[in-house]
Amino acid sequence: MLLTGKDYIESIQDGREVWIDGDRVKDVPNHAAFKPMVDVRARVYDMAHEDKYRDTMTVKADDGEICSVSWQPPKTKENLYAKQRWVDAVMEDIEGVAFRLGDETIGAVWSLLDGKDVLNAITSEYTPNIERHVDHAFRSDLFTVSGNTDPKGDRSLPPQQQDPDMLLHAVKETDAGIVVRGAKYETAAAYSHQAFVKPTIANWGDAAMSDYALGFMCPMGAPGLKHICRSSHMRDRSADDYPSTAKFDEIDTLLVFDDVLIPWEEVFFYQHTKAAGFIRSMLHRYSALPFVLRIQHLADLLIGAAMFNAEQTGLDKQPAVREKLATLAAWREGIRAHVLASIELAEESASGLMMPNQSMIYAGRIHACTGLPAMMHLARELVGGQICITPDSGAFEGVDTAPWMDKFYTVNDRWISDDRRKLLAYARDLINSDHAGHRLTFALFAQSPPFAHLNAEYMTFDFETPKRKVKAAANLSDRVMGNKP
Repeated sequence: MLLTGKDYIESIQDGREVWIDGDRVKDVPNHAAFKPMVDVRARVYDMAHEDKYRDTMTVKADDGEICSVSWQPPKTKENLYAKQRWVDAVMEDIEGVAFRLGDETIGAVWSLLDGKDVLNAITSEYTPNIERHVDHAFRSDLFTVSGNTDPKGDRSLPPQQQDPDMLLHAVKETDAGIVVRGAKYETAAAYSHQAFVKPTIANWGDAAMSDYALGFMCPMGAPGLKHICRSSHMRDRSADDYPSTAKFDEIDTLLVFDDVLIPWEEVFFYQHTKAAGFIRSMLHRYSALPFVLRIQHLADLLIGAAMFNAEQTGLDKQPAVREKLATLAAWREGIRAHVLASIELAEESASGLMMPNQSMIYAGRIHACTGLPAMMHLARELVGGQICITPDSGAFEGVDTAPWMDKFYTVNDRWISDDRRKLLAYARDLINSDHAGHRLTFALFAQSPPFAHLNAEYMTFDFETPKRKVKAAANLSDRVMGNKP
């Protein structure tokens, strides 16, 4: 069933155990730390029911049921373009960037379909679970996140030589399912429906079987599951001074699995390290696309803030300023080019799904993520030092201080003090706030660390074509190609 915002809010009021700042949260949707993002996600659900967005947000299933584009496994190139339009429409409507809405995570579940042959070669008992969950998420409109990173502990030691719970593992089998213990980090878990939980590193050595090699779907209200959340970046701050943080602080959670029962029908792979390692290598083949698209929208915000600031003071006429603005624009257009090329050159996967061209989308992810820190700093230069010295909104409203603020912050008839204050406050929140730093770190690591981004490109780039060109140009013998003519 296609959910409404009201349906979504009611569905996460399931008695889940959520903690923040040491206190148990009784009402997640209305708690100050969670409500802004719950409202954003509810808004996204409501968009699908509005005439303005219905064609962009929804699609008919084979049986005619109306479902969300975000959860539809892509079978054609047009399906991938539809997902791009979905992300674009959402980011435009919510007037900002939200990284965890589920569309960027469900692709990791689709990737399991591409691994069916490998999984079936080991055991076929879990394949029906994968197929059922892909269809269930599509038809039930479920907000799916991804439990991925463990606390890990001392990485120089295997988990068995320290507290074994540092990495999530199975502790018991029952007729009903497996009992798991440990912890995972996940953004937005406290207000999502379910999480695809899987191992983050190959922590089983050369073993063929391991209790740490497991992947499953877990509802966020499961008995024994505890959500221990970080503090809100807003705390007691004013939304006038931190407008982006106030709306888009996506709360991160330490998910503690305190002997949680995972029914057998929720298990995707279990104990077989070969299967777990294979699945890890292909998790982002679909999810990288919406992730990179979000950074493109973040780039637009950086450019807009920088351009407005240059225009208001007349600096947009200076060649040096234009060079910096052009650098921002070129970075943004590079992201867009990789996205479009990855769709236009899309590849059919082993399961018959259409995935973005792997080398192209991974190269786009590298371009977007490695450029983001430098581009944020470039935007900081263009906006100028006033973002770190401008008084807060109270000074612009106070009876005794407002006249002075109006005098010194009004530039001309186009840029009066109120709009200038709003621009500087937004730019500060976008670039300099603790939320800005948090989001930068998140973007660098959300889909694995930078070295893994590069390894994904190494594993998907066609090195044979350049080698063949050099073989011909240098007149090398056939034997240098090994078994590849």
